[in-house]
Amino acid sequence: MISVTKLLYNTEYFGDSLRYSQQSRGALHGTTTGSGPVVVWNSTRTCNLKCAHCYMDSDARKYEGELTTKEAKEFIDDLAAFRVPVLLFSGGEPLIRPDFFELAEYAISKGIRTTLSTNGTLITADVARRLKGIGVGYVGISLDGLRDVNDKFRGKEGAFTAAMQGIQNCVAVGQRVGLRFTINRHNYEEMDKIFDFIEAEKIDRVCFYHLVYSGRGNKMIQDDLSPEESRNAMEIIVRRTEDYEARGLKKEILTVDNHCDGVYLYVRALNQDVGQAERIKNLISLNGGNRSGMAFAEVDPYGNVHPDQFTQHVTFGNVRERPFGEIWTDTSQPILAGLKNRKPLLKGRCSVCKFLDICNGNFRTRAEAVTGDFWESDPACYLTDEEIGLT
Repeated sequence: MISVTKLLYNTEYFGDSLRYSQQSRGALHGTTTGSGPVVVWNSTRTCNLKCAHCYMDSDARKYEGELTTKEAKEFIDDLAAFRVPVLLFSGGEPLIRPDFFELAEYAISKGIRTTLSTNGTLITADVARRLKGIGVGYVGISLDGLRDVNDKFRGKEGAFTAAMQGIQNCVAVGQRVGLRFTINRHNYEEMDKIFDFIEAEKIDRVCFYHLVYSGRGNKMIQDDLSPEESRNAMEIIVRRTEDYEARGLKKEILTVDNHCDGVYLYVRALNQDVGQAERIKNLISLNGGNRSGMAFAEVDPYGNVHPDQFTQHVTFGNVRERPFGEIWTDTSQPILAGLKNRKPLLKGRCSVCKFLDICNGNFRTRAEAVTGDFWESDPACYLTDEEIGLT
């Protein structure tokens, strides 16, 4: 996750202390030395929508074998013991789980910052009050464009209107809320409209996700942006972030799942403000690039532990059988060991890139989806050979 506002303006939000800390550099098993990773828990596969790019391939039906309430609490106990700083409830649609509030409140009572990733359509005024009341730190609501574009991606007419109401209900009670927008060729021209939208609706935060080819998203490889389009998308993000800052609007702007974004901001700044460029380089050096299998983990509805939510075909163990912390530090699993020290294993452009130390080879699942090789170069890197030192 790249904080554009932090890199450009040195602002400070909660996640920045995990991403850009002196203690994060070199941490193998967590966000910082002595802590565990951020954990995404896909708490259910059931969902009331059918999104075209869903990595879970979720549907509106009950799936057998998901963690029970008792098992989930034992799992949360394990996370607390391993000093996991953040637990993100995701899905499917996590609000469909009847015990969601019981489990979220339990995690909060254990000192874990608890956040929610949702499609927003089930956030009534009462749900928003309950989220705020128990102390949920952040609610991320997924939109992939405005009305018609979003509903097409979400597979349900009226999804945008329902999500809008969910957003407004959160804003009304002071619940911190943001948008999650997955960029692809069919919607990246909507990005300016998304910036207009979050300003008009008084939304605090927006995360622009790069497409990862996983689940139903595996069928969308041809719909990803070209290198030129990726650069254009970053220019839109920078321009609108600068506009917010100039007008005194405090919005947290982030990009997710493509660590060459940070390098792009550094290279861009070299031609405009050397001091800013140096600050950007220092920050992304502390972050260390992609840290799936290190500072980031995913647990699926059945308790299986994976490097991230897009790499569920790689499993390290199950929390029903062993504590999470024991699984996460067991480097006898070759891919987990490789992710914690991946530089010698990388191939192609990634292996010889001069920014490898601050990108860490970007996203392995994209490389595998396109080439069949987990350690090949990430095809979504849009930096030129000249920029990465190959010419």
